[in-house]
Amino acid sequence: MDYANLTAPCGLDCFNCPMYAAQENEKLRAMIAQRFDISPDKAQCPGCRAQGGIMDFFGWTEPCKVWRCIEPKGLHNCSECGDFPCDHLHPYADLAAERPHNTKVFNLALIKKMGLEPWAKEKAAQVKETYYQGKLEL
Repeated sequence: MDYANLTAPCGLDCFNCPMYAAQENEKLRAMIAQRFDISPDKAQCPGCRAQGGIMDFFGWTEPCKVWRCIEPKGLHNCSECGDFPCDHLHPYADLAAERPHNTKVFNLALIKKMGLEPWAKEKAAQVKETYYQGKLEL
């Protein structure tokens, strides 16, 4: 398994993603196609690195913000960046109330970067507000 190429610049583990597994699993591909109302040929993904940061199954025609940020810097992933963590990695999510665990890593990384008190005063509320009210922004 080529973990380096199958880990997205943002840290997502493509090798554990159902869209990646669907390349070799027709039943899974059919289930994904039905759930997302897309054609079965689009219900699979080789990982974002193989597609230059463009997620074809979402209908994207441009790379995501993270890809556009790390590519010109020559970085393999965001953790190599001096600005890590930044808002490109912010855990925007619909259905946030059902997935509140997403903010843990982001907050801990910000605490490490900013210090506990500045984070608490300057960023924590924004993280929570974005998490619970924000929409996916690419």
